Amino acid sequence: MLGFLFCLFPTSMNLRSILALSLVAIALPAFSADKAKEKKPERPQPPTRPFDAPGAPKFTRLDGKPGAVPPVNAEGDYVIGPDYVAAPETKVVEGVPQGKVQQFQIDSKDCKLFNPGIAREVFGTVDPKNPKTLIVETHPIDYKRTITVYVPAQYQAGSAAPFIVTHDGPGLGKPDMNLPRILDNLIAQKRVPAMIAIMISSGGGDAQGHERGREYDTMSGLYAEYIENEVLPLVEKNYSVKLTKDPEGRATMGNSSGGSAALAMAWYRPDLYHRVLTFSGTYVNQQWPFNPETPDGAWGFHNKIIPESPVKPLRIWMAVGDRDLLNPNVMRDDMHDWVEANHRMAKVLKAKGYHYQYVYCLNAGHGIGPARPQITPQALEWLWQGYAAAK
Repeated sequence: MLGFLFCLFPTSMNLRSILALSLVAIALPAFSADKAKEKKPERPQPPTRPFDAPGAPKFTRLDGKPGAVPPVNAEGDYVIGPDYVAAPETKVVEGVPQGKVQQFQIDSKDCKLFNPGIAREVFGTVDPKNPKTLIVETHPIDYKRTITVYVPAQYQAGSAAPFIVTHDGPGLGKPDMNLPRILDNLIAQKRVPAMIAIMISSGGGDAQGHERGREYDTMSGLYAEYIENEVLPLVEKNYSVKLTKDPEGRATMGNSSGGSAALAMAWYRPDLYHRVLTFSGTYVNQQWPFNPETPDGAWGFHNKIIPESPVKPLRIWMAVGDRDLLNPNVMRDDMHDWVEANHRMAKVLKAKGYHYQYVYCLNAGHGIGPARPQITPQALEWLWQGYAAAK
């Protein structure tokens, strides 16, 4: 080390200076390694909310029975967990016909809506004039959206197939086979119709100021119209399939903000969709930009919109975890508790007489984690109860 330093520095430098530099050079790797080990403090885990807390729905208890799921012909509120077993329908079963999974992409430059996309560098600050919204600086972006399409083996060419649209679909070259495997088994057992699944990725990012937030958290039928006019025609063209126009044969499904997007698609466009399935639905105040017509964002669904509107022909399945999100950002408007939001939603749907089923998952966080492989096949079967293809 000393020889190297003598070569590197001028001879006018004295030995003491060179020795000091050598000690710094020796210490730097260790210092860098220590810095690399440092991690940002983790966000505190949300608290566990008991299923029998004040204000919670009156649940039917199935907890303590691993693998238990609510009846597919029943409605209401159920508790499952805290231990979970993946349903057999999540596995590939020998002899069951397997559908085909294919992918394509849509460039934002070729879109009429959501072109260009948006993104932000920092989260934003609470608007001092309106605590229900944020001040966010955004910039335009280009993006590519991956569309993953599952066509069941039982699809008959030329027939108008029922279908399900899911949000936060997988990326290109990484098809998620969980839903296709479940559908293979359920279709073969005649527990659901032979449906096509259209898994659509978002435009990227999350929440206020990002493209995903603009698409998923907006309280309007705009995203449903985008899918109807710009995505579904390409699915039909690329894979030689025909999609039903009957809203009874159309379902939407999503997790988190994808869940609120699924409900918004059906709520604002019931002429297009009647069936909704959500995991940890973001029925909270996350809409951006602020809209004075829906000032509470998706929190308004259970706070005002559904209670004050005529009943729509919707069938809604929901699930949430007992450790789901609670105030994950700088807003403190009492409209950012995912458990409370889903509880309120269930109670409003019951009061209005909707066909709904709500599952509270013990020992589960956002997205319901280990409960999901146990409950998804039952949820899909429940969702499609009463379906008969239009003549």
